[in-house]
Amino acid sequence: ETTELGNKKELKSMPFITYLSGLLTAQMLSDDHLISGVEIHCEEKGRCPSTCHLCRRPGKEQLSPTPVLLEINRVVPLYALIQDNDTREAFKGALMSSYWCSGKGDVIEDWCRCDLSAFDENGLPNCSPLPPPVLRLSPNVEPSSNVVSLEWLDVQPAIGTKVSDYVLQHKKVDEYTDTDLYTGESLSFADDLLSGLATSCVAAGRSHGGVPETSLYSVIFKCLEPDGLYKFTLYAVDTRGRHSELSTVTLRTACPLVDDSKAEEIADKIYNLYNGYTSGKEQQTAYNTLMEVSASMLFRVQHHYNSHYEKFGDFVWRSEDELGPRKAHLILRRLEKVSSHCSTLLRSAYIQSRTETMPYLFCRSEEVRPPGVVWYSILKDTKVTCEEKMVSMLRNTYGESKGR
Repeated sequence: ETTELGNKKELKSMPFITYLSGLLTAQMLSDDHLISGVEIHCEEKGRCPSTCHLCRRPGKEQLSPTPVLLEINRVVPLYALIQDNDTREAFKGALMSSYWCSGKGDVIEDWCRCDLSAFDENGLPNCSPLPPPVLRLSPNVEPSSNVVSLEWLDVQPAIGTKVSDYVLQHKKVDEYTDTDLYTGESLSFADDLLSGLATSCVAAGRSHGGVPETSLYSVIFKCLEPDGLYKFTLYAVDTRGRHSELSTVTLRTACPLVDDSKAEEIADKIYNLYNGYTSGKEQQTAYNTLMEVSASMLFRVQHHYNSHYEKFGDFVWRSEDELGPRKAHLILRRLEKVSSHCSTLLRSAYIQSRTETMPYLFCRSEEVRPPGVVWYSILKDTKVTCEEKMVSMLRNTYGESKGR
């Protein structure tokens, strides 16, 4: 309240209970006018802390209570608190537009009708943003030397943009490749993978997990090269042809499989061929044997040879002496193909091989799309059947003692 004293205004205060009584007297807080979902009342809710000197009243030991002015007694949409129907509908439309259509369009059932000003440089409506999918390794399938499983959650919202497809690109990269210029192989999830066109080495599938099938997409690669650096990118495409931003995963596959007992046998064979007088036939046998094995196997042969016979000269020196510089160079330069990561593991005292089998759901679409036609149907509505299969994954176990 204010009272005017000449040209001055003086503020007056009153107790809160007096203020409420005045409202009730004026019938402004009758039951007919209370806002839905809101109660106004005053009651004691705890006490002021003893450290607060403002709460103490002179001559009174009891501390003043802390009043609660406003309390929501049930959860209701914000626009439901507005009583006027027209205002409520306008407020509801504004909130829906802000949440689903970036405030640049109207929500019509489960899609966005964009305003005339909400179009991008390509002439496509952009009031409903297309979220980028997040590509990740499948947590239930550990990558092996040639098998990798990737997955992502569906990004189609309940209202607004409709996802028509996901496009997955993959490529093997090295230090000599410009990753921005080389795009690699591109696969359409709907047209290529779900149709079964790429089932020999790449297939649509789903790992066993707790995520609902309708919200999880997965792809398994079965023919990758061991000890290879691969880059995978994924983007979504909506029914209007727009592309989302890219999501990228870069990984190196596991080291190539190595038969350690076989590598030790070859090391013994090479030592016997190098030992003593070496005839031309023995030299050619040694050369052929070392050229036939893989680079990782050759690295392990060198490891065993030097472990057992280094006192007679290490593997590099003996090969150059017995086979000559040219043939030795052809053999030894293959060791450069082994990455530093794998070369460290290949120096382990013992290497054991094992085979794992992993259950996996391979999925295919029941619908046939017309060939040569741009087909922007909604991916979530596509009928898919899945069949469980077992995927074999070969691995090496590295350790400093047997059985580890």
